[in-house]
This record gives sequence, structure tokens and C-alpha cells, in this order.
Amino acid sequence: MKTILYVHGMGGGGDSRIPNHLKTLLDPYGVRVIVRTYDFDPPVGHAQLASWVEEVKPDLVIGESLGAIQALRIQGVPHLFVSPSLGAPAMLVKYAPLARWALGRWYLHHRYPVKAGDRQALKFTYPVMMRYLGHWEAAKAAIGPDGFYYAFFGKNDHYMRSGVVSVALWEQLFGKSYTVYDGTHFMEEEFVESLLVPKILQVLSLQK
Repeated sequence: MKTILYVHGMGGGGDSRIPNHLKTLLDPYGVRVIVRTYDFDPPVGHAQLASWVEEVKPDLVIGESLGAIQALRIQGVPHLFVSPSLGAPAMLVKYAPLARWALGRWYLHHRYPVKAGDRQALKFTYPVMMRYLGHWEAAKAAIGPDGFYYAFFGKNDHYMRSGVVSVALWEQLFGKSYTVYDGTHFMEEEFVESLLVPKILQVLSLQK
């Protein structure tokens, strides 16, 4: 059996849509998908993910949105990414001063609401948000010259306008190793089935 560790995005969690859809689609191939809710504070989340890597020994890591930064810090396995938000750490650091004030924290939580369920609690505090700068530096330092990195970007991703999602930044780090699909930041199920699953099977060298 092959194992995928799926690293969800900001405010995602154990009941996130994409990894749970993947569980259904990949079960016939003998592939299990592990997705767990990790902490929004970067060093705490990194420690949790490192322990899960030791536990489940994944054959592939998939990072979604802000989870791409945590996924990059996991070494020794191939990587796939869904809407990697490589510009998000800089944006969080930019907005960190707002979190010094109650009104600013209210604004951030209002702008980025979290759905009910098994979801990541967003700790919009100045210290936590500032730690994303070091988190990004650690992620870049973990990129290996022999690693496998491939991404999927939605053509209609609204986070591209702010630079949170940047194909240009991806190209600087990884070249042309990506596909642009005709969808949004939140990869629609048709593209999960037609693009993501075939790429997973290719990376894992599996056929039904």
C-alpha cells in the first residue's frame, strides 16, 4: 500500500474536501490518503507534521495553498502542490501589525472565516504571523536539487491578484514544472479527477 500525506491549506483540516475526495478515488489503487489538522503556528505545525511523517512514512506529500510551505519542509519524498500559496508568508507578515489590536484581529478573522468541523483554528496574533517569515526561509532551505516538485494552478485563482499565489515565483524556484487548469484556487472535483489523480498515479508508478 502507498501512502500520501496531504497538507491542507489555511483553515482547512481533517474534513477538507480535496483530500477526502482523493481517498475515495485512490482507494481502488491501494493508496491511502492521510490528512490531519495541524496548528496554524508554523513551528508547532511543523513539529506535528514531522511526527506524522515518522509515523506513516509517506510515499508522496501533497501541499495545498498555504500548506505548500509546510509541505516543502518535508524532505526525502516527492511533492505535488495544489494552488501553492508561496506568497502567503509575506502577506501574513505584512498584515501582522493589525493583529496587535483587537479591531485588527476581528478584521482578519472576519476576512478569513473558518468553516465548522475538524478545521484549523486561525491564530491571528502578531507573534504567530511574524513567524511565517522564518517559516518561508526554512521552506526554501529545505528544497533539494534532486527533489520532485510539481504544481497545479487555477487560471481563475483570485489570490493571484494579490501575489499570494504566484506562478512567476514558482518558476523562479522550480521552473516550468506545473499545469494551469481552467478553474479556481479551490481545485474543482473534475480537475481532481482528470489532473491530480493521474499525476499521483504517475508519481507513485501505479496502474489500476
